[in-house]
Amino acid sequence: MQSIYAMHQKNSDEFEKEEKFLYNSIDNILDLYLVMISALIEIQIKEVQFLETSSKKHLVTAEEKNPNRKFVNNALLNQLSESNSLSIALENRKINNWTLNDDYIIILLNEVKKSSIYQNYMLQKTTSYEEDKQFIVDLFIEVIAPNEKLYEYLEDHKLTWIDDIPVVNTQILKQLRNLGEGQEFKITKLYKDEEDKEFVRNLFRKTVLNETALAKEYENKTPNWDTERIAELDTIVLKMAICEFLKFPSIPVKVTINEYLELAKEYSTPKSSIFINGILDNLVKEFTLEDKIKKTGRGLL
Repeated sequence: MQSIYAMHQKNSDEFEKEEKFLYNSIDNILDLYLVMISALIEIQIKEVQFLETSSKKHLVTAEEKNPNRKFVNNALLNQLSESNSLSIALENRKINNWTLNDDYIIILLNEVKKSSIYQNYMLQKTTSYEEDKQFIVDLFIEVIAPNEKLYEYLEDHKLTWIDDIPVVNTQILKQLRNLGEGQEFKITKLYKDEEDKEFVRNLFRKTVLNETALAKEYENKTPNWDTERIAELDTIVLKMAICEFLKFPSIPVKVTINEYLELAKEYSTPKSSIFINGILDNLVKEFTLEDKIKKTGRGLL
């Protein structure tokens, strides 16, 4: 949707260039995911360095000489730092953001140590894997993910990341919660399979190359709306949804409608989802009567 909108704004007809940008934007989601995961590792590393430096001071306190190492010995953080899957991905994608900008890691570490989550954790004498895991999950939710300085850095570093942060953080939390003791942390796949990746290309191409024909499907279905005054994002959402109705037999109609209503709610005007829902509902009835919708598999209508 955003790529098609960008083409409209630039009056661009450079189809291949825009498609390449679309795939690059999706690849950047993986980079954001790796940046967020590696922040946890770097916070642990920075605290290890802090403890070592403190112990070598000329006048060392008892606490500095024998510090509480519960945080730096956290079992889940160790799983992340020892993950071959993660280290290979960081190297392959050349993710070195925190090496170049370790001041943000210091900010995050200070926020972590000020939090009640950290202080309560460090006071507990017992240690278990589940306790360590829950601590990191809580820390990620309450301290790291919502940190304003981190958000500002991500926004400044790559503008396209802003819309991707919620889905990336949700995926990270899901993985952390599902991780078991002794398991290797493995990075998530960007695409489920090649068919998943091909869907991106097909939806983009079939929508862009058929925009005029797709627009005609709804032009006469908006009696109370001036077609030229419909929000541009709404027209794109309608075209993409109609494209899925007619050209993607494996996608259930209800799934298409729900997905595009969510997009409209998130990105377009307050009344867009109601307007789009009405148009799509009428089109489904019409297409069904005219036998235009050809879905394969059970429950796809």
